[in-house]
Amino acid sequence: MFDSLFRPAGNAVIVFINVFQVDPSNQQRLVDILTKVTGEIVSKAPGFISSTLHRSTDGSKVTMYAKWASLADYEAMRQDPAPRPYLEEALSFATFDPGMYEVVGEFGSKTTDGQSPLL
Repeated sequence: MFDSLFRPAGNAVIVFINVFQVDPSNQQRLVDILTKVTGEIVSKAPGFISSTLHRSTDGSKVTMYAKWASLADYEAMRQDPAPRPYLEEALSFATFDPGMYEVVGEFGSKTTDGQSPLL
């Protein structure tokens, strides 16, 4: 019916979708802070899988989608004091709406030869 790949979740991957509200004049500052803390500290934590950083075209939001191997891995990273100053700075000028999700499926298009491109 659908010309796409469906991959059901068969693991304990936890996803965080965190939406930050920010004044458009500070959107790039927030992107820079989140890029730095994720690239230099968070991405090196055990259990970190990946993250994707998004900015809204109207400048009012920054959203991060992050995958972790388990909730325990994420909670262990949260105990590390190294990222705290970055997050405190970000929250000094942005608000934060966190969300924790379980992956229940991933969908991707297929090429004309029936192969799925990398997600």
